[in-house]
Amino acid sequence: MKNKLLQYIDLASERLGGKVVYSTDDFFAEKENLIKEGRGIFIEDKYTDRGKWMDGWESRRKRTPGHDWVILKLGAQGILKGFDIDTNHFLGNHPPFASVEAINISGDISDWSTADKLNWDEVLVKTPLDPGSQHFFEIDSDNVYTHVRLHIYPDGGVARFRVYGNVVKDWKQVAENKIIDLALANNCGKALQCNDMFFSAMDNLISPSKGKNMGDGWETKRNRTPNNEDWVIVRLGHLGHVQKIIVDTKHFKGNYPDSCAIDYCNATDDTTVLNTTVTWKSLLKNQKLEADQEHVFESSAIENHTAITHVKLKIYPDGGISRLRILGTLIANS
Repeated sequence: MKNKLLQYIDLASERLGGKVVYSTDDFFAEKENLIKEGRGIFIEDKYTDRGKWMDGWESRRKRTPGHDWVILKLGAQGILKGFDIDTNHFLGNHPPFASVEAINISGDISDWSTADKLNWDEVLVKTPLDPGSQHFFEIDSDNVYTHVRLHIYPDGGVARFRVYGNVVKDWKQVAENKIIDLALANNCGKALQCNDMFFSAMDNLISPSKGKNMGDGWETKRNRTPNNEDWVIVRLGHLGHVQKIIVDTKHFKGNYPDSCAIDYCNATDDTTVLNTTVTWKSLLKNQKLEADQEHVFESSAIENHTAITHVKLKIYPDGGISRLRILGTLIANS
């Protein structure tokens, strides 16, 4: 059964711009592994000069009082909904317990080793962990945070650490006429639903970085149905007016869609959109696509439209798109 935390974005994701800024000890395995993709792998015969190579964060066996911890800067500030503390492949070396703290900090901290002096909020109390397992923890908080601190007791290894939540942006800081990517995950955009993502996930479409390979995009399976249409619905981060659209097929060479089109709607909530009770209108008429190329559609190609809350990217007949950018200006919410 799919865990409901997966409906939220991983605010600490490396793809979103998350960073691991400090750990008390990462002697056996580097702290940066915590926010990489996947659950981590195990290579039986791989060793380093410090011991067994592990795909995660692993501290040495502690022989003094205390415990280890690591600090993550979120890729985007947000409201936390829960965590996944994954000890995959850490069997005889997992930490027996963990807890999580969070804080909202503006600016940089020069010396994170003094983090105990900061005013952290405990958002997950000290909780038991099992070896080789995903541990999903839901939390109830309305506070906006920028950093989290994962404590492990007393030491050991964690493969991955996911911080699930909703991005929060101060829209008052965005100038009225400034053109921004309304669909970008860091701007509160969210991929809500698609008819197929057999090869790679729809969330990749709105990541801030360029696609790094063919797996870092949205790709559907081959469809043999004549005139097939695959689609994905994205909620924009803010009500807006679109000035430019970018459909990027980077890395997709023998499997890019033949063409695409985009519809839009203006809805009060996601439920009406997902229940298909809204009226979709054309934003971008069918456009021919090419392999491994960034396609830029300026305002002359974009249909006249009113305020937009959601877009629906349609591809024909199937294939892969690396990134979708919906560039426009904000419209004040009525």
